[in-house]
Amino acid sequence: MTVAVVGVAESDLGHTGASVLALQVQAVTRALADAGLALRDVDGLATNGVGRFPTTALADYLGLTPTWVESSFVGGSAFELYLARAEQAIGAGQAEVVVISFASDQRSSRSRRLGGTVDEALPEAQFEAPYAPLYPISYYAMAAQAYLHRYGASREDLAAVAVEARRWALLNPAAFRHDAGPLTVADVLAAPPVSTPLTALDCCLVTDGGGAVVVTSLERARDLRRPPVAVLGCAEATSHTTMASCDDLLDTGAQRSGATAFARAGVQPGDVDLAMLYDSFTITPVLSLEALGLCAPGEAAGFVAAGHTGPGGTLPMNTNGGGLSYCHPGQYGVLLLVEAVRQLRGECGRRQVPGAEVAVAHGTGGILSHCATVVLGADR
Repeated sequence: MTVAVVGVAESDLGHTGASVLALQVQAVTRALADAGLALRDVDGLATNGVGRFPTTALADYLGLTPTWVESSFVGGSAFELYLARAEQAIGAGQAEVVVISFASDQRSSRSRRLGGTVDEALPEAQFEAPYAPLYPISYYAMAAQAYLHRYGASREDLAAVAVEARRWALLNPAAFRHDAGPLTVADVLAAPPVSTPLTALDCCLVTDGGGAVVVTSLERARDLRRPPVAVLGCAEATSHTTMASCDDLLDTGAQRSGATAFARAGVQPGDVDLAMLYDSFTITPVLSLEALGLCAPGEAAGFVAAGHTGPGGTLPMNTNGGGLSYCHPGQYGVLLLVEAVRQLRGECGRRQVPGAEVAVAHGTGGILSHCATVVLGADR
């Protein structure tokens, strides 16, 4: 069965002072209002990050008694995974209207540290913990160093990922860095170093916020308030846990999830008008561009530096400003879906991608260790 996204919304973003549940309620009720639906219509719920039993906690708070729930925790890619699970549930008759949501108050609660430590319960920890890496930043830094070494890319090219994200954020009034002004490559390189070769401006924001998407069958979607956005194909891949168990630092599993999602959608990477790619660090979307077949190996950093992913570029990427300049509430994947849907509905104002018909939303979870890819299409 083909399903569609029929409603999307953000919660309040930035430094809100609101609780996780309050932000969840904002996101969920706003997304339902966007769809022209009400809480009483919801019989499926997918979320995480709300206490020990996230779906029961949120359902109880909202007054819901869903017949289907999902709360798998794989990091920032969870919400692309949830969309695939929702498609399966709706197709199997387990639910008719599914809400996928997330929110975090990490900035207000100061709950995110600059760098934690590897989970010492893992067997791989004996090979990593003695070196006291910043978790997860040092792991992404290792991948960035490997990329620069393998392909001879420049540090300036990698910094351009943050520059292009800021260019999009300047067009998005909801972006955390909307009023911060333009960013230059020199700014990124001169920012405080965090873990070589990454500086503070290579790293995602730490903000409150969240979002929600509402999913139902395409048949029902066509009778609702907004133009539906069809889910054309989904796939996921798991590769490793930590760097010590990874055969290749640059193999994220996205090659497999991307190829399968495109095949299921019946489209090619060249058909993509818009790419929403998880950008926890500047290296993350670079690896994803190549793994998804949107750039050839070793060419993505230069592709971004040439302006192809920025406003007016040939492959607009992270048009809301991304996790680097728009919002990053700890798990960013649901907001990839929100922006992709808005672009395909033509609602993005100054940052609108003209004629956008096909979008890919790609989440990266764990330490580059779980990937989930969704191909979305406008229902014209």
